[in-house]
Amino acid sequence: MGLTIGVPREVFPGEKRVAAVPETVEKLIKLGFVVAVESGAGAEANFDDASYVAAGAVIADTASALWASADVVFKVRAPSTDEVDLMHEGQTLVSFIWPAQSADLMTALATRKVTVLAMDCLPRMLSRAQKMDALTSMAGISGYRAVIEAANVFGRFFSGQITAAGKVPPAKVFIAGAGVAGLAAIGTAASMGAIVRANDTRAEVADQVKSLGGEFVAVDYVEEGGGGGGYAKVMSEGFQQAQRDMYAQQAREVDIIITTALIPGKPAPKLITAGMVQSMKAGSVIIDMAAEQGGNCELTEPGKAVVKHGVTIVGYTDLTSRLAKQASTLYGTNLFRLAEELCKTKDGMINVNMEDDAIRGLTVIKDGAVTWPAPPPKLPPAPAPKPASAVVAKKGHGHGAPSEPMSGGKLAVMFAIAAALFWFVGANAPPAFLGHFTVFVLACFVGYMVVWNVTPSLHTPLMSVTNAISSIIVIGALVQITPPAVAGMSRPDELIRWIALVGIALTAVNMFGGFAVTRRMLAMFRK
Repeated sequence: MGLTIGVPREVFPGEKRVAAVPETVEKLIKLGFVVAVESGAGAEANFDDASYVAAGAVIADTASALWASADVVFKVRAPSTDEVDLMHEGQTLVSFIWPAQSADLMTALATRKVTVLAMDCLPRMLSRAQKMDALTSMAGISGYRAVIEAANVFGRFFSGQITAAGKVPPAKVFIAGAGVAGLAAIGTAASMGAIVRANDTRAEVADQVKSLGGEFVAVDYVEEGGGGGGYAKVMSEGFQQAQRDMYAQQAREVDIIITTALIPGKPAPKLITAGMVQSMKAGSVIIDMAAEQGGNCELTEPGKAVVKHGVTIVGYTDLTSRLAKQASTLYGTNLFRLAEELCKTKDGMINVNMEDDAIRGLTVIKDGAVTWPAPPPKLPPAPAPKPASAVVAKKGHGHGAPSEPMSGGKLAVMFAIAAALFWFVGANAPPAFLGHFTVFVLACFVGYMVVWNVTPSLHTPLMSVTNAISSIIVIGALVQITPPAVAGMSRPDELIRWIALVGIALTAVNMFGGFAVTRRMLAMFRK
């Protein structure tokens, strides 16, 4: 019998999410775990107790019974003081913790001698950790929901409309911060027909903004804003002043502002001043997604929607809970992927491997010892430089010296040899063969020149389509294996017929495969 994973009901006010859904419960049981769910834990996310029982979970009547029986606890929000008191030595907690802002909680958890894995501390730069990245999952949901809340408050259409009553211009939306939440908001607002503008301190996200249908608004100040781990860093005062000037201009022009700026371990930066709010048009909307960390707008009131200077400022701190079923499903999947990493033996036992960079980054307390912050992940070793002799040999095509243009004499000799070969073929081969051979050589030359001049990024679709041109081979092979249609024509011998049959089979695979690859590639660009 494996360890028991406990899923308690969230006690944080307004929290509707749950850390496991029936779909992930089934998968956890297949890993060898026993899953216990507190009665009513998934009710707010539209998962009743019966659905958990059907998935194989055990229902615990009370929170104290669940915490007492669980070896591993899956949660969404950090535990409350009462929940910490229910924990016992040797227990493992997996949850959002925010250790930089929760010193008292960290001390209390360490006193209980438990192991704590903080989902907010995952090293996001590790590609193999992306399947466990709950921050990204939740940020995408909150960005989408922010646009929905803005549309609910805004008094007009998002898209432009031409009606019998007159023309309605599209809404103008400005999004401050183009991280995961910002990009989700850009895509949602653009799909609803709004004119979308966005800004971020990281210049590399400009292409991502444009790909989602937005316009990237750059700050007239050159400074790199990447802070590592998918976050932005604190910028210089000169940059911040130039940024404020740009925000002030956007505030006067747009209808909706959505702010997403956060810096790990620090209060949310103030991007929208009271003066900017006052300059906005009456009926405008600000959605402050950083409200829980103090807000990006000076006039934000966390947890509330208020109207100031004729502008509605929404500071909801439960955007993900407003899509509780979807958020719970994604978060539960992230936790299941983590369980796979902790239980690679699939016997229901976990191994918190501190040599694994992803697990080490998540682990903030190990058996009562505080292990946060984690050291930087180990980067893969740089490839060894090639010996100079090998590089020179490669440039010289194996002759040990850099390649040089072919001399006129060598070129003349090559042409003379090629001419002699053509004369030999023309003098000894049948007339019909000479015509076919000429077409073959010209086809090779034209095909080579066509492919050579194509951008490398287009090679795959080009090849998948041009492979279908090999249908001409099928036609030639069919001519060889079918009976002669004209009296007096010679019938091909059996060897040629069998070669033609094999050619038809191979070319058919090539043709159908080419079209199949093309269809799959085109499907990648369809919504």
